Amino acid sequence: MESPGGAVPGGIETAAVDEPDRSGDRDRGGTTLPRQGPSKPFPNPLKAAVLLKAGTNAAVALCLATALVHVLLVFLHVAPPNPLSRQYSRQVNAWVFPLFEQNWRLFAPDPESVNRQISARTMHTTPDGRVRVSGWFDLSGVDDSAVKHDVFPSHTAQNMLRRAWSSYLETHGGDDRPRTERALMMQKYLTDIAADRIKDQRGGTFESVQLRVITLPIAAPAEGPGPDSSAAAPNPVETRCLPWWKVTSRGN
Repeated sequence: MESPGGAVPGGIETAAVDEPDRSGDRDRGGTTLPRQGPSKPFPNPLKAAVLLKAGTNAAVALCLATALVHVLLVFLHVAPPNPLSRQYSRQVNAWVFPLFEQNWRLFAPDPESVNRQISARTMHTTPDGRVRVSGWFDLSGVDDSAVKHDVFPSHTAQNMLRRAWSSYLETHGGDDRPRTERALMMQKYLTDIAADRIKDQRGGTFESVQLRVITLPIAAPAEGPGPDSSAAAPNPVETRCLPWWKVTSRGN
């Protein structure tokens, strides 16, 4: 039996042992809950807001700088020739052409006075050394068929080939010799249009392409009613064959 002083038989005294408080490990129903480690610190909302504001300011500054550079380069392009535009003509042309070209045709349109039929043919060298030339492929005819009876015709079908040829005439003149970087760019642009369309319509393999442009003048209307009135004689039909141009390897 235990003595009043807390001793037990055999000379061993009892010692008080502190039991850990496990009341926090159980819920009110007596179910043991898992222990949770130290909580992770939440991200600082003030720091995140500062970073977001800094990124937004940088994006806005970049957009404003790009817009100002664009306006300046376009202004130099449309302004009368001056020392600044001549000094930086290469940079101005590289930025403006061909996506941001500026002209006055929207406000003072120059209606077409001729019809142009642009055709192309290809040349391919066989493994045995023979050269094969294809027949002419009517590029403008494909555009005309795509526009005809279409309520909302594609801008590319209406203007891509026509504008490419107009720009080629402006940069090359009548001798088909490119003398500027823009002339070389327009020559390659016209070549790529012809090569891509031939590849899509005909397929096959070819290494060179040649263009032919037939200009058909539109007859002027008669001066007025009456037996003495007569229409102006139309200009003769003009046929122009361009040189053979190398293209990147195309075909099956």
